[in-house]
Amino acid sequence: MLYLQHGWGEDENAWSNQGHANLIMDNLIADGKIKPFIIVMTYGLTNDIKFGTIGQFTAKEFETLLVDELVPYIDSHFATKADKWNRAMAGLSMGGIETKLITLRRPEVFGYYGLLSGGQYEPSDIKDKKQVKVIFQSCGDKERPDAIKESTARLKEAGFNAHGYISEGTAHEFLTWRRSLYQMAQLLFK
Repeated sequence: MLYLQHGWGEDENAWSNQGHANLIMDNLIADGKIKPFIIVMTYGLTNDIKFGTIGQFTAKEFETLLVDELVPYIDSHFATKADKWNRAMAGLSMGGIETKLITLRRPEVFGYYGLLSGGQYEPSDIKDKKQVKVIFQSCGDKERPDAIKESTARLKEAGFNAHGYISEGTAHEFLTWRRSLYQMAQLLFK
């Protein structure tokens, strides 16, 4: 299960309509690069947030919806392996910020973390490195690529299975995130 979040101003259709997640995944499966898994894309703007106040963003309301309501619903209605080692959370931009906040507060729920133009993890963020199997971080080379490279190097040095990806010639845009999904999906659930 990959819980894949959209960015600010988008909705649960963004990864299908703009991100072409379905086509990316179908091609990866057809090429034998991944085994099929379920992707859940849900509306993530459930928080009281106003433009320009991202520093005050907590994602608490969305965390309740996702972790306490949606994950149990999915596990009870679909043929899932209902444990953290078979669950990933990732998101682009604001969805990446949601991912970071939620995975750090609720490490018992997700075993794979992905930030796509959504910041970086640091070794000091994660209390127990055995709680996460893969950390994936990415951005376009017109964003902050050095931050991704440096953070990924620190995570690796601390013993995490961390992967950084920089999308060549792109910025804060869906071409970056499509490429990132392609790279990240190949690291999940192995």
